Amino acid sequence: MKLGLSLGYWGSKPLDRFIELAQRAEDLGFDIVCTSEAYGSDAFTPLAAIAARTSRIKLGTAIMQISARTPAAAAMTAITLDHISNGRLCLGIGVSGPQVVEGWYGQPFKKPLERTREWLAIFRKILAREEPVSFEGAQYQLPYRGAGSTMQGKSLMSITHPLRKHLPVYLGAEGPKNVELAMTQFDGWFPFLMPPDRFDIYGEALAQRRPDFEVLQSILFSLDTNPLTGYLPVKKMLALYVGGMGSKEENFHKRVVERAGYGDAAQKIQDLWLAGRQKEAVMAVPDELADSLSLIGSRDSLREKLARWTKSPATTLLVGVADSFEETVKNMEVLAAEAL
Repeated sequence: MKLGLSLGYWGSKPLDRFIELAQRAEDLGFDIVCTSEAYGSDAFTPLAAIAARTSRIKLGTAIMQISARTPAAAAMTAITLDHISNGRLCLGIGVSGPQVVEGWYGQPFKKPLERTREWLAIFRKILAREEPVSFEGAQYQLPYRGAGSTMQGKSLMSITHPLRKHLPVYLGAEGPKNVELAMTQFDGWFPFLMPPDRFDIYGEALAQRRPDFEVLQSILFSLDTNPLTGYLPVKKMLALYVGGMGSKEENFHKRVVERAGYGDAAQKIQDLWLAGRQKEAVMAVPDELADSLSLIGSRDSLREKLARWTKSPATTLLVGVADSFEETVKNMEVLAAEAL
């Protein structure tokens, strides 16, 4: 089992000493450090700073929102950062959801599966740099010839030669069709809210998984043996995503929890959250679910839980940042001693 560090996205302020955390992860033998974005800090800028202060650890986006950047804009950034880091970039992408796509980026959230497929095709054409890029899709057209076009656009090829013609691209996916797309066309997959023993809900898609396919699973870790305090960060995260990260009609995260066998709990969490009763929503998260999505408890229980993850399709566990720099470093040291 490989280990990774998930730095997430910033809150109201930059994440404290994030470069040092990445350096410590590299020293401990972690395989990758990942950053993400929502509607605040971006995923790439912190990775560029980390790239300048590290030499071996892989750099991943988990997840870059495809509505934030056209395939060409993302390819330009990826080519640049891959050169800066000497070939360490792994690009994790995802569609986000209608609230962010339409509310933040001002774009329609239509046919996300189709959009993802077309996005990847253009991105890979640009990285391959075999010919000027032309593409005629339902959602992307290069050159653009639609309404308002000057009809002067031309097919172009990147001025800068990519360091690698094939850069690993992983998909953040939760729905069965999106997971199948990840298995068949991407280099890896970021599952979310998936207990180690419930990957069977994606059985048909997982059957298409290639031997070198990466599965990077985010996990919360703590040596707190008190369930009331130990599970609380996990429950807060679950309540936020199941209850608030999506509308009542369209919440991908809630669907995953339902498929994992927690339908009644998921509905209760969402109802409480949308009614403004967030604290009650947090406490409505079952201990069993919080336990299955975390590495929380004694060191002995940690070994048992790591064994369960080792038997799962996950190839890398991404540990999140704790409340303090010192606690995060301690967590990484304990995990490295047990898993590497």
